[in-house]
Amino acid sequence: MAHVTNFNLDQKFEFTAGLKKSVLTIGVIGAVLLIIGVLTAMFGGGDHGHGEAAGHQTEHVEATVDHHAEEAGHGEEEHQIEAGHSEAAHAGGEHSEAGHEDSGHGGYHWSKRFFANLWINNVYFAGIAIIGVFFFAIQYAAQAGWATPILRVMLSFGNWLPFAAILMIVTYFIAGHDLFHWTHASLFDPNSPDYDHIIDGKGGFFYWPFAKGSFPIFWVVRMVLFFGIWIFFFNKLKNLSLQEDIKGGNSYWFTMRKWSAIFLVVFAVSSSISAWDWVMSIDTHWFSTLFGWYVFASWFVAGLSAITLVTILLKEKGYLEMINENHLHDLGKFIFGFSIFWTYLWFSQFLLIYYANIPEESVYFLERLASDIYGPFIFVNIILNFVLPFLLLMTRDSKRHTIFLKVVCTTIILGHWVDFFLMVQPGTLGHNGGIGFMEIGMLLLYASVVIMVVFNNLGKKNLIPKNHPMLEESYHHHI
Repeated sequence: MAHVTNFNLDQKFEFTAGLKKSVLTIGVIGAVLLIIGVLTAMFGGGDHGHGEAAGHQTEHVEATVDHHAEEAGHGEEEHQIEAGHSEAAHAGGEHSEAGHEDSGHGGYHWSKRFFANLWINNVYFAGIAIIGVFFFAIQYAAQAGWATPILRVMLSFGNWLPFAAILMIVTYFIAGHDLFHWTHASLFDPNSPDYDHIIDGKGGFFYWPFAKGSFPIFWVVRMVLFFGIWIFFFNKLKNLSLQEDIKGGNSYWFTMRKWSAIFLVVFAVSSSISAWDWVMSIDTHWFSTLFGWYVFASWFVAGLSAITLVTILLKEKGYLEMINENHLHDLGKFIFGFSIFWTYLWFSQFLLIYYANIPEESVYFLERLASDIYGPFIFVNIILNFVLPFLLLMTRDSKRHTIFLKVVCTTIILGHWVDFFLMVQPGTLGHNGGIGFMEIGMLLLYASVVIMVVFNNLGKKNLIPKNHPMLEESYHHHI
């Protein structure tokens, strides 16, 4: 350890008054914009769409789906496909109507948009938090040594998980009826004019063993269970890592490798199911076999970007002396690679649905691409999350310079928030959505609170795991 001991291995991050002031300023700006957005919405300002436009949008989607139905097949096959299209058009129409159900009758309330934004930010930042723990666990399961000095940076994001759990659960109990169409009891009553046999068929996934349309105990238990498991593994890995600092030896590394491997298996299952529960079930008629992977990829590249930004910030403030351009290069390669992976999943999901032309699948994209509100953000999403990272991080040098990494990481964090915005708002708000003061304000407010939690906890213990057996390897890391 001769080389490593030249560094201060007992350094602690100091969350200075100046840095706190900067973070609080972001939060205050966010709060002000959020209040402006809420007031604008309450008093009927231009920050929201109109019910009439929502009606036109629904008609357009239904008409487009019906048009596909007319061209789908020939002879008897044509009749079968048309029947499927008509049924899906009806389902799509019901779904669109669910999203717009209040908009055309003067019943739309600004609180629905507020709740939708709460859900977007809850899911997004919860994902970034668990990705910190996930990436930490990968280093142990893969027996990787290069990232040893930034292990505590990764793990620090997990401190947001308890807050995320509370916010998610509380938001559901307050706003679940506005966010999730399947919570309406009349959908499960065969005698009701609102009866929906497709949603009724999926009812057990939400309500088992209770009666459909009552309390979704199965769905709520899954949410509580997933957060409980994630928080348990986070605390277990954090405590083991801190014990390693105190007692040393290799036994803690082997123990953490075992717990990390178990966590990765649990996370693989829980992250996919949580994506179905928290995001895909908003568009209850729609389904995609790629969706769990898609949400994971969005979370992962956003989490990697957040970890990289914090690492660069610490490096620029004089911490993490062991971190050099080789470590940054590896982080840049991860971001570059998983940006392409996310794009591959986005395109695969889109292409397969487009090519198959099955209406109950294609209605999801029609609601977004054919919309004046959401259509442009489809292209913003691709530009921010693929085109810019691909072009800016293509060269070796760009991955080794902090200016490129800071620009790309910031772009990606904003870009994947847009990705979750596109997943949530169309299904909850229909044409009453969009990005305005309310969206920007809540994003800044959430971001500032998350940063405060992460940085406060980062400053409580040693920044570097000084007794990690691979610290020397990281010091000599060169690519």
